Amino acid sequence: MPYIPHTQDDMEAMLATIGIGSLDDLFDEIPVDLRCGNLEKIPPALTEMEVGQLMRQRAAQNSSAVCFVGAGAYEHHIPAAVWEITTRGEFYSAYTPYQAEASQGTLQLLYEFQTLMANLTSMDASNASLYDGASALAEAVLMAVRITKSKAKRILMPTTVHPIYRRVVQTLVKNQGITLLDVPYNPETGTVDLANLENDSENAALVIQQPNFLGSLEAVDELTDWAHAQGLLVIGVVNPLTLAVLSAPGEWGQKGADIVCGEGQPLGIPLSGGGPYFGFMCCKKAYIRQMPGRIIGRTVDLDGKTGYTLTLQAREQHIRRSKATSNICTNQGLMVTAATIHTALLGAQGLEHVASTCHSNTTRLVNQLTTISGVNRVFKGPFFHETVIRLEKSVKDVLQQLAAHHILGGYDLSPYYPQLDQCLLVCATEMRTAAEIDDYTDKLQQVMN
Repeated sequence: MPYIPHTQDDMEAMLATIGIGSLDDLFDEIPVDLRCGNLEKIPPALTEMEVGQLMRQRAAQNSSAVCFVGAGAYEHHIPAAVWEITTRGEFYSAYTPYQAEASQGTLQLLYEFQTLMANLTSMDASNASLYDGASALAEAVLMAVRITKSKAKRILMPTTVHPIYRRVVQTLVKNQGITLLDVPYNPETGTVDLANLENDSENAALVIQQPNFLGSLEAVDELTDWAHAQGLLVIGVVNPLTLAVLSAPGEWGQKGADIVCGEGQPLGIPLSGGGPYFGFMCCKKAYIRQMPGRIIGRTVDLDGKTGYTLTLQAREQHIRRSKATSNICTNQGLMVTAATIHTALLGAQGLEHVASTCHSNTTRLVNQLTTISGVNRVFKGPFFHETVIRLEKSVKDVLQQLAAHHILGGYDLSPYYPQLDQCLLVCATEMRTAAEIDDYTDKLQQVMN
């Protein structure tokens, strides 16, 4: 996006207009000891040509390796039309639709996004996105505590929930007197065991991730019914793409999940070196006023024409701080634009085809890898999108050797699960071809032998 810096004359004119003599006077409210001083680590200014050369050099450092890593960020095919439309000026530069009369296009798109997410999850309502999947789960935890009021401030958090999500949630809730209680998984199945669940009056909700971080499929119906029988809310954490073939959280058990959140990256967002991504959140209608972020509504004007507007904005920017549900409910509008276009282009059949192909490819990958001596699947039972294998060699060394063959072989689980030392989380999306899976199998066999 074009950027034209101010000249010294421009800055002096602006300072004179507001009656200030210098930039230092503009920031005189900031104590001197808190100012950063000279930015000594920032290199000297470069010309436009030099900046272009530097960026091309850095872009060339990006890996072109074949990716078998999942762990919450997935390489999917994105139709060319998605970002051709998303980067049009009216979408690319739009920020927040405060003026409904001037923002009908943006508001309609967000309304369509909410409709798509509510349909995918089988929930009553959706907001217009959050910052990312991890902070969306943190918001869901805060929401559950608000719903149960002062009654409960503890959350049953299975260790099969994404470990980075759990760390983010802990960071955001620890100073609010909210406790996350770890729920261990069954070492044979990699899923939550009902026998490990305990409840008391201090618990507010049970979190269920489906598929869980280890790729295993949780017994969502039984877990949901157990939670509701105990008077707990159910927070579902889902991959939206998998809902094309797995049961929607609104249909879990007899009553369905109460709050649903997750990461929207699989819907048309490239890996991009780690972001930006976007979070989503849906809930039952009864809890809609406790949901953070914005909700777009559809109505008609005085002439009977359809119009869109910001219906609910439960943020301290819009209402009293004491009434706000959140102060970090950033809306990832551009990512949501891409996701809405991507989902609409694929349609129900396209999403189902992608999800089914991902499962078929991962099944083929695991079946081939486990024919190699010293490679075994860790957990019994069904999985989706990814699963865990154990190697009879150092995972770190194996991954380094595979990288030398331009293969990103999977995700090392040992930093977050010490009991899964020498274990690797592997994934094969619809992007992986039979030849690439064969090549991975061949290279891993060479490394293991």
